Amino acid sequence: MRKLHLLFFPALIPCLLLWSCASRKPAPAPATAAVAPPATNRPPRTGPDFIAQPVGEAARFVSASSAAFRYEGRIDFADSKGPVFIWQGTRMAIDFQGRRLALRLDCLEGQSFFDVTLDGTKYLLPVRGGTDQRYLFQGELGPGRHHLTLFKRSEAIVGQVRFRGIELEAGADVWRPAPPDYRMRMEFIGDSITVGACDEDGDADQWDDRQTHNNALSYGCLTAGAFSADYRNIAVSGMGVTTGWVDVRAGQIWDRLYPKVSSVRAGLDSWKPDVVFVNLGENDDAYTHAHGQPFPANFTADYILLVRAIRDNYPEARIVLLRGGMYGGAQSIALRDAWEAAVKRLEAADPAIYHFVFTHWTENHPRVRDHREMADELIQWLKAQDFMKTAGHSN
Repeated sequence: MRKLHLLFFPALIPCLLLWSCASRKPAPAPATAAVAPPATNRPPRTGPDFIAQPVGEAARFVSASSAAFRYEGRIDFADSKGPVFIWQGTRMAIDFQGRRLALRLDCLEGQSFFDVTLDGTKYLLPVRGGTDQRYLFQGELGPGRHHLTLFKRSEAIVGQVRFRGIELEAGADVWRPAPPDYRMRMEFIGDSITVGACDEDGDADQWDDRQTHNNALSYGCLTAGAFSADYRNIAVSGMGVTTGWVDVRAGQIWDRLYPKVSSVRAGLDSWKPDVVFVNLGENDDAYTHAHGQPFPANFTADYILLVRAIRDNYPEARIVLLRGGMYGGAQSIALRDAWEAAVKRLEAADPAIYHFVFTHWTENHPRVRDHREMADELIQWLKAQDFMKTAGHSN
């Protein structure tokens, strides 16, 4: 086992466990929310990258329904002129012309944060409230052709955004970008560890400002990037298999359009992963321990039902069952035994199911450096697996 990264020794404040994929020592919020570091390769600025304004007349408005937009992720397209970005890791791309750019968004609930990449430079876009807002880019753009991508870095359960389109200069052209050169498709199902919760926080986890919860730097996104994989992330902080800190269970929402039991099912036939990763159990252990309860007796059965449901929907996928990243997955004997019992039964019945246990773990939520170590472990293991030689598809 690698060295334990004990990042702080706080007094316990149980109320913070509500959104925590909690460890034995739940972390208190600091007096003020941590400030996120600058987005990668963003040029120095004294002000925000985008200014929110009420929508007015646009010289050139490109509706979200335009065929020039390329969308990736589990998105609600019920309104073609206003698709809803729900899950972390959801993406949009378009090429456009000119010196002016504004994004038009509605904040449907909560708070959301996006990485906006323009011609290879990354900027941060916070969307904290307001309907039909124009977010005007404050940087400089040349007169030629530009490439824009939008990546939802904050998690589904705390904020969702309706994308309306973009505003450009009068007469500016738009083009659909060339498809990415994906080698395969990967989907990660999990809790706050897989979300990337708190990964850009300081010494203490904080849950008030989700700007520092960056899915783009999570172990799942890093692993997918290493294999040039099309990436999906269906994870909820505090969620367990049998119990947890939120009112949804993985078996209830993993296949839903929204992270709600009442949600319609997602259209799973339109996108099927080559490899599915499942990392759950931390909250089942933490919640019961914090409440003086025994580990859930039906965890093994519920875990098996979840994985079999995934198999029924993705009959050709390889399924990798993960454990670890925080205290429960690394140290809880009850979780280990229940998880291993499930894995043994699942692997005996299905030769396309595998398992992997992380060596690296932390007592509070993994930071970016921890996610990189976890990703390195998983990447090296995957490279040694025969199934990775045949997994994949062409665009």
